[in-house]
Amino acid sequence: MNCITGQMARAELARETRRRVTRRLLPFLFLLYVVAYIDRINVSFAGLEMTKDLGFSDAVFGFGSGIFFIGYVVLGIPGALLVERWSARKTIAATMLIWGIVASATGLIHTALEFYVMRFILGVAEAAFFPGVITYLGHWHRAEDRAKAVAIFMTAIPMSQVIAAPVSAALMKAHWFGLAGWRWLLILEGAPALVCGVVTAFYLTDRPRDARWLAAAQRDWLIGELAREQAQKARAPVTALRALMHRDVLLLAGAYFTGTVASYGLTLWMPKMIQRFSGLNAVQTAILSMVPALVAVPTMLLNGWHSDRTGERRWHAACARLMTAAALFVTIFVTDHASLTLALLTVAYAFVVAAFPPMWAMPTAFLGSTAAAASIGLINSFGNIGGFVGPYLIGLFSARSGAFIGGLWTMVIAALIAAILLVSIRARVGAIERQ
Repeated sequence: MNCITGQMARAELARETRRRVTRRLLPFLFLLYVVAYIDRINVSFAGLEMTKDLGFSDAVFGFGSGIFFIGYVVLGIPGALLVERWSARKTIAATMLIWGIVASATGLIHTALEFYVMRFILGVAEAAFFPGVITYLGHWHRAEDRAKAVAIFMTAIPMSQVIAAPVSAALMKAHWFGLAGWRWLLILEGAPALVCGVVTAFYLTDRPRDARWLAAAQRDWLIGELAREQAQKARAPVTALRALMHRDVLLLAGAYFTGTVASYGLTLWMPKMIQRFSGLNAVQTAILSMVPALVAVPTMLLNGWHSDRTGERRWHAACARLMTAAALFVTIFVTDHASLTLALLTVAYAFVVAAFPPMWAMPTAFLGSTAAAASIGLINSFGNIGGFVGPYLIGLFSARSGAFIGGLWTMVIAALIAAILLVSIRARVGAIERQ
C-alpha cells in the first residue's frame, strides 16, 4: 500500500511540475514568438502598398523578403550555443532589443537597396532567437513532452498571422505626419519587441535549478528527470562538432531547407496571391489572410499532441509535408476559382506549419545538450536559406510570367522532397524510447 501511495504521490508531483513549467514559460515564449514572427512577415502586408509606392517589381519584393534569411544564417549556431552555455535570458533579451530597433527602422526605407540592407540586418538580429528557444525548451521539458511544448510555442506562427492581419489592415489606413500607412505598419509593429526584450531580462529563468517559482520537490524532480535523460544519451556521446556531420542532423537540415522553401514562400506571398486571385483591395486581403492561420492553429497543436502521445516523429512531420504538396498541386489547376483557391491555400498553410513540432522534437531526442544545441543551430541556419529561396523564386517567376504557377510548382516539389528526407531519418530518432 505504501508503495502504491508513493507512486501516486510521485505521479502527482510530475503532473504538477510539468503543469507549472508549462504555465510559467510557454505563454511568455509564445508571446515573444508572435512578436518576432510579426516583424518577420509584416512585410507581406506592407508589400500590398509598398511595392506600388516605391516602384518595386515582384522580383525586388521577393529578393528583399527572402534576404532576411541570408542574414539569419549568420548567428544561428552561435545563438543556440549562447543559450546552452551562457544564458537564455540574456541572449533572448538582447536579440529582441536589437531586432525591435531594426524592424521599426525598416519603415523609413525609400530604395530597393535600403530594403535589402534592412531586411538582411533584421535577419542577423533575429537569428539567435528561434534556435535559442528550441534549445531552451530542452532545459525544461523531457523528450516525451517536447513536441507538445514546441507545438504550443510554434502556434505563434499562425497566430501571428491572425493578429497581424487585422492590425496591419488598420495601420495601412493611417496617414499620420505625411507617412503612408505601410510605413506606420512597420514602425509600430517593431515597437513591441523593445518592450518584450526588457521584460525578458527579468522574467525568464535560465535553468530549473534557478527556478524559485518551483517548490523544492518540483525542482528536484525536474532536475533528476533531465539529468537521467542526459545520462542515457551520454552512453553514446556525440560531440558538438560530430553532431554537425551526423547523418540524421544533415537529413533534418535538408528537410527543413526544403520545408521552408514551401512554408515561407507561402507565408510571405499568400496575401499577394489572395489579392491577385480574388481582386480584393489591400485591407480586405489582409483580413482574408486570417482564414488559413485560424485553421492552422488547431492543426498544429493536434499534430504535436498526437506525436507526443504515440512517440512517433518522422511520419507526423512527413505526412504534413505531403498534405501541403497535395493542396498546392491542386491549386495550380483551379486558380480561376477564388473560393476553392483560398480553401486549398488554407489546407497547405495549416499542414506546412503542422510539420514543425514533431520535426523540432527530433534533435534533442538523440543528442546530448551541447551537441543538440549545435545541431539545432545548424538545422535552423541552413534550413532558413530556404526562406530566401522560396520567396525569391516565387517573385522571380511572377515577374517573368505575371502568374504564380511557377512558384506553386516550386513549393510542391520542395514539400515532396522534405517528406522524403524526413522518412529517411533513422527510426531511433523518429520514435522516442519511453522511459
